[in-house]
Amino acid sequence: MSDPRWTEVDHYIEGKLLGDDAALGAALAANHDGGLPAIDVSAAQGRFLHLLALAGRAARILEVGTLGGYSTIELARGLAEGGRVVTLEIDPHHAEVARANIDRAGLSDRVDIRVAPAINTLDAMVAGGEAPFDLVFIDADKTGNAAYFDRAVALSRPGTIIIVDNVIRDGGVIDPASDDAAIKGTRALFDALERDDRVVATAVQTVGVKKWDGFVMAVVK
Repeated sequence: MSDPRWTEVDHYIEGKLLGDDAALGAALAANHDGGLPAIDVSAAQGRFLHLLALAGRAARILEVGTLGGYSTIELARGLAEGGRVVTLEIDPHHAEVARANIDRAGLSDRVDIRVAPAINTLDAMVAGGEAPFDLVFIDADKTGNAAYFDRAVALSRPGTIIIVDNVIRDGGVIDPASDDAAIKGTRALFDALERDDRVVATAVQTVGVKKWDGFVMAVVK
């Protein structure tokens, strides 16, 4: 489902409020050349993540799903002085492209890319007592969303913001009969959130170049 006006409005927003960005443009080009799927957040969504980091004066950010590092760059730019982004990626090639993009953006000293299945890395972080994060962005395989969210809360403090992307699925999230694995995983996340008294949460629908989708936003109590 789409409407050409959604894309036109996104481009209007980009032109008025974001402008050209050499590092982000180069990252998208490198992702394309490297054969990565074109599933990065939109420019406006990336800036939204950047603003969340700025507003929360985030010193520690966790990202689940690096891809080519587009969102990682926006998050890292919003860090407080001396802060760090820990970003998790399962695919070594994706991580290699992301490292080059992040280095080109001048942010290598602020980003720690960990390559392994995210749930394994998250479990190790929890077991190791890793310091809590101020902001978490989850944008990986949707089948793992509920588990990723659970570990994210364990790695949080009161006031930590957790964002989970792509939770509307062109409206498919309301279809209990869907056999789409991403929709099943997203519905499992909503079921888990319904029972989770550790957070206060909502979800917001969005339209734009990413079509009809949206995100969950939760704050840890």
